[in-house]
Amino acid sequence: MSSLKTSTFLLTTALLVTLIAGCGKGSNTSIPTTSAEASHSAVSSPSQAPATSSNLESIGNTGGIPSSSPTVSSNQDTLGEVTAIRLASFKSGWAGGKGWIARTDDGGKTWKTQLKHKYIVTQLFALNDKTAWATLDINKSQGLQLLHTTNGGSKWTEAGIVPNRAFLHFISSKEAFSGNAYTSDGGKTWVKLPVPASLVGDSYFHDRNHGWAVTQEEGKDKFNITRTTDGGKTWRSVLSRANTATVTGVVIRSTGKADAWVELIGDSGMSQTSYSLFHTIDGGKSWIPVLANNQAGSGPAPGYEMNKETNVPHNTGSSPGALYVVNPSTAFMGGQCSACDLPNTLGKTTDGGKTWISLKAAFPGYGAQQIAAVDANHIWWVNTENSVASIMYTSFDGGKSWSKVHTFKSTKTQ
Repeated sequence: MSSLKTSTFLLTTALLVTLIAGCGKGSNTSIPTTSAEASHSAVSSPSQAPATSSNLESIGNTGGIPSSSPTVSSNQDTLGEVTAIRLASFKSGWAGGKGWIARTDDGGKTWKTQLKHKYIVTQLFALNDKTAWATLDINKSQGLQLLHTTNGGSKWTEAGIVPNRAFLHFISSKEAFSGNAYTSDGGKTWVKLPVPASLVGDSYFHDRNHGWAVTQEEGKDKFNITRTTDGGKTWRSVLSRANTATVTGVVIRSTGKADAWVELIGDSGMSQTSYSLFHTIDGGKSWIPVLANNQAGSGPAPGYEMNKETNVPHNTGSSPGALYVVNPSTAFMGGQCSACDLPNTLGKTTDGGKTWISLKAAFPGYGAQQIAAVDANHIWWVNTENSVASIMYTSFDGGKSWSKVHTFKSTKTQ
């Protein structure tokens, strides 16, 4: 009997027993590529070969992927801390945490547990309400376990190993990118696409040809936002700015070949972190400075000087929260303030970053934010903390008003 059949049989038996028992001006500067990635190179094993059930021997209580029948959540205290969310529509989508993946079809009011395991769900991604993926941190140096569903989550199967922890996004049922890692077979195998030298953070590929990356040469007080249109073979600088502080992190998102939202994270200090956000809709020919969060404790936002007026909007909070981009016009950016009683705030733009709106809502929770949106009006927002319950809020009017729709179980008592 195969391990899957065995797992299904054991889980079914256990259930029966239980029932019985009661993301300026451009230039054309050429950016060199690193020698190690000047051509497409295969990611080292084990991501060369398809994953087997042995990768998840300890998922669930059965030694493999659970049965296709989801475990129905009977009350609001069945799920723990939320570490990832993804919506397919305002009503339907997935959430994941330590040991579980669940689905809602009523806007987050109730959840059905679809998969139980012992790992942390790091990301969720969906193309529609049937086709979705999840990554699990299985404590392996090779990467993250990739799971896949084609039936809305009734059944999750192993799809491969994602070789890094960058932002994973699928553009079809077979093609996906995670940083500069690319798969054309649904995650079974991955290749590395070339990236520029002096890369900061992760690159982002919108498709097989079009990508973005941020570079910063050591000893030089400037950064470059670079672009490729040939799959990473060549890169050119499309925005270069003097920088009085080091860029310590980068978040890039794109909703079109010529569209890019680039968040640059600066220094931290006194419970504050400086950051800036830039947006282009024309392939980097022109840029909109969306946000510039200078902080007294952490210094200037990347691309700006500390004691000069930026004339750029400032997001709420003392540190960056989650960035969620809907389309070239609409993006949401969370703010966090560790010294505040209500640390979580949210801002948005609906005109591509020309103007910024700081929403009035503020919610508790000192953990990571989870934000997702269908459009400019329909939003999911989960705020969490290790010692208290994750709470999900939704808005149907662009954040003017919010409804508290679900309280997840505190991991303290899980």
